[in-house]
Amino acid sequence: MTRLHAHRPRNIGVDDVVAADVIVLGSGVAGLSTALAMAPRSVLVITKGALGRGGSTPWAQGGVAAAVDPHDDASSHANDTIDAGDGLCDPMAVHALTSEARAAIDRLLAIGTEFDRDIDGELALGREGAHAHARILHAGGDATGAEISRALAAAVHATPEIRVFEGLFAHDLVIDNHGHAVGVMGRDARGRTVLAHAGAVVLATGGYGQLFAHTTNPPAVTGDGVALAARAGAVLADLAFVQFHPTALATQRDPLPLLTEALRGAGAVLRDHNGARFMLAEHPLAELAPRDIVARAIWRRQRGGASIVLDATDAVGETFPERFPTVWRAARRAAFDPRHQPLPVTPAAHYVMGGVAVDLAGRTSIPGLWACGEVTATGVHGANRLASNSLLEGLVYGARVAVDIHARDHARGDLPRALDGTVYRHEYPDRANADSAASHRAALRRLMWRHVGLERDAEGLETALERLSTWAPSDQEPDELDSLLTVGRLVTAAAYARRESRGAHVRRDFPRAESAWARRSYWTYDPSASLPLVAAREHGSVTRLRETA
Repeated sequence: MTRLHAHRPRNIGVDDVVAADVIVLGSGVAGLSTALAMAPRSVLVITKGALGRGGSTPWAQGGVAAAVDPHDDASSHANDTIDAGDGLCDPMAVHALTSEARAAIDRLLAIGTEFDRDIDGELALGREGAHAHARILHAGGDATGAEISRALAAAVHATPEIRVFEGLFAHDLVIDNHGHAVGVMGRDARGRTVLAHAGAVVLATGGYGQLFAHTTNPPAVTGDGVALAARAGAVLADLAFVQFHPTALATQRDPLPLLTEALRGAGAVLRDHNGARFMLAEHPLAELAPRDIVARAIWRRQRGGASIVLDATDAVGETFPERFPTVWRAARRAAFDPRHQPLPVTPAAHYVMGGVAVDLAGRTSIPGLWACGEVTATGVHGANRLASNSLLEGLVYGARVAVDIHARDHARGDLPRALDGTVYRHEYPDRANADSAASHRAALRRLMWRHVGLERDAEGLETALERLSTWAPSDQEPDELDSLLTVGRLVTAAAYARRESRGAHVRRDFPRAESAWARRSYWTYDPSASLPLVAAREHGSVTRLRETA
C-alpha cells in the first residue's frame, strides 16, 4: 500500500504519472463492462497483459446464464443459485444478479456479441448442472468467453473516453491521508515506476486459480487484486471456498484444458475404469449435479487408484468439431479423438468464491475503492458457484459499480484527483528463500494442491501455514509470486478457521455442515501473525454501505 504522507517509509522515484476520472484494473468481462458504463467520464483501463487476451474471460468455455426463455424466470434462476450456494448466498445479491441478467445480455447484443442461435434465429439455450431450465447462452459452441472478450474489447477501442495501459503490473494502492483510495502504483514492461491516480479505483483483476498445481486458469490469474486490497487493509470474505471443476482434460499441460460443463449438459457421461456410470448413485442429477459433488466423486475414485473418463461418443459423436470446437482442438492436441474415444478427466482449480468484500454497489471497505467480478465476494455464489453465473456476475456488477460511481460523482461534483505531498511506499522484507521465482511458484502450487485442495484437514492446513510462513512476500516491489504467497496464506488460514464442510470447502476432520457456520466469514489481513487473519464483523463498512445504498 502506498500512502501520501511524509513519514518513515522510504521515498521512491516515479517515472511516469497518468490520470483519469476512474481507474479500472483488469480487462476481463467485469473490468470492460465497468469501463464501458462509465461514459462520459474519462477511464484508464490498466491490464498487465493485452486487452481482450489476458485473464480468464477469453478462456471461458461455458456460457452465460440468464432467464430469457418465456417459460423461465429470474426467481427460478435465483432459487437454483441459492441451492448451489449451500446456505451462504446473500439473497439480495442473488436477486440483483438474476433480475438484471436479461439487461446484461441486451447490452452484449447491442455491442455485437454473436451468441449461438437456433434454426428460427432465436437465442439458443442450453442446460447445465443444477439449473432447473435451459437458460445458458453460448457463443461459438464452447468459445463464449472469447466472443464476449472480442465484443467488449472492440467496444472499448471505439470509445474515445477510455484509454488502455497494457503491460502494467499494479502492485500497490495509493491511499491518501484521509484513507481514500486515489490511485495505484505499478511497474510497466520497461521496469519503470508508474503512478496512476483518479477519484475512483475499480478492482476487476480476477481470481487466484494459479495457486494450485492443477488448474484451468491461465498463468496470469495470480490473485493480484485480492493481495493488493489485503495489504491495504480491505475487508475480505469467504476465502475458504475454491471451486474445482470436475472435468479438466488429464494431460501434462499447464494449465489443464477445460472440458466444458456443456458437454455433460449435452449428455456426456462419466465412467470409471470398468466403464460404469458412477454418478447415478451419487446424486439425483447424476452428471448434472453441482460441481463440488461431481468433483469429489471423481477425486475419491482417483485416490483409490481408478481412472475416470468423460464419454461423449454417443451424446456428441461426429458433431464434436462443430459443437465444441475448443474442446475438439484441445483433445486433438493431446492425441485424443473425442468422437470415438472417452476423454481422461481430473478435477482442477477453476473459480474462487472468496475475495474482496463488497456491497451491492461494489463498494469495498476502503472509500474510493470498488471491485467487481471474480476478485470479489459479493455473496452471489455462496459456498459453491452455480455454473455459468461467473460471466454474468462480471456483467451485472460491473454495471452496478459504474452506476454507483456516477451517483457519487453527481453528489460531489468533479471527482477529486489532487495528490498532496510526495509518494512513499512501505518497505517489503526480502524473500527468505533464494530459489528462482519459477521453482518457488511451482513449490507453492504443489503445496496448496496437496494440503488446501479438494479435501482438507487440520494437519495438512497446519503444514501449509508453517511452510507458507517461511516464504515471506518479498521485494520492495511485489510481483505475481508475492500475490500468490499472500493469497495462499489467506486461503489456507480461512480454511483452517472454518471447522465444517460446506459447498466447495471440505474438511475430512469436520465432515458435516454445522449450523454455527451457516454464515459468511469476514477477515482482514495481518501479515505478521502465524494465522494471518483478523475476524471482521459483517463487515462494519459493508453493513453501513448496504444501509445507505
